[in-house]
Amino acid sequence: MEFGYFTMPSHPPERGLKAGHDWDLQVLRWLDELGYTEAWIGEHHTAPWEPHPAPDLLVAQGLLQTKRLRIGPGGFLLPYHHPAELANRVAMLDHLSEGRLMFGVAASGLPSDWAMFHVDGMSGVNREMTREALDIILRLWSSEEPFEFIGKYWKVTKPGTMFGFLKPHLGPLQRPHPPIGVAGLSKGSDTLKLAGERGFLPLSLNLNPAYVASHWESVMIGAERTGRTPKRSDWRLVREVFVADTDEEAWRLSVGGMMGRMMREYFLPLLANFGFLTYLKHAENVADSDVTVEYCARRNWLIGSPDTVVRRIEEIQHEVGGFGSLLVFGFDYSENPAAWRNSLEMLQREVLPRVRHLGVTAALVPG
Repeated sequence: MEFGYFTMPSHPPERGLKAGHDWDLQVLRWLDELGYTEAWIGEHHTAPWEPHPAPDLLVAQGLLQTKRLRIGPGGFLLPYHHPAELANRVAMLDHLSEGRLMFGVAASGLPSDWAMFHVDGMSGVNREMTREALDIILRLWSSEEPFEFIGKYWKVTKPGTMFGFLKPHLGPLQRPHPPIGVAGLSKGSDTLKLAGERGFLPLSLNLNPAYVASHWESVMIGAERTGRTPKRSDWRLVREVFVADTDEEAWRLSVGGMMGRMMREYFLPLLANFGFLTYLKHAENVADSDVTVEYCARRNWLIGSPDTVVRRIEEIQHEVGGFGSLLVFGFDYSENPAAWRNSLEMLQREVLPRVRHLGVTAALVPG
């Protein structure tokens, strides 16, 4: 097992955009210093609690300020980008990364983003656009010959050579392309079926383990369509994590800190409006009103002393049937940076050596 990082990025609405960006860069430097393997950066356009609209800006700066950490968008919202432009931009970024880039893609799930870009997410147009855009990007990267693509949402031409010297020439450094990751949230996630179909890296967002287990079923369904055999060791789980010397201190710093505030003021109300609170429940008979920050901390979060967090990781590994990487869900602790860095360090130094073998177990667990 390895540890990585997944950030929306999340910042309180009063945090300036530059200040939030600087915090995210600081965390990327810490992750690199501490030996984390990867970091994924989200994209959103209309959420003050998730204020970064251009993850590649943070990725590019983060790559310059780190040495080993793999970094990537987690992911680009494909309905909002012309696929030819994005293919060229990601290819260039891969060269700048010297092969450390990951390429995360997503369909977008915020109705306010759909409204801004006139995308009908309620009928699944965002998912259709994501598949079409990704097909175009991968074809632009792989085809040596000119082609014309006339799709439902985009028309793209890869022209031949003009005037003897003008021609498409941009392709990624990593071949056939950077590692591609897709994130899933809902039960029976369509995006995770896509991961299974194409052999991409599946990322399961922070839900109750009982629902996360269904995500692997989606990966398997997609894999069966194309005759693939997915590896559980490729599966990433995003979780809220806070490690401290004692369980009591971890509770105070998480539930009573920015993690608790963000969940209370933004994430839980957001999920409630989508009807997604059920995905956080350990049992169907739990009332929505009982799904509080404290409930999530007890049931879903990985918080406590190193001993407690090791036990919780082992439990989740058993509940979901095996996974390969744990991605720490990022929060803005810029007002108490020492606490967040200490948590990241304790997780890597004191927890990872005791659970690293579970990644081997995950690779051996049958579908």
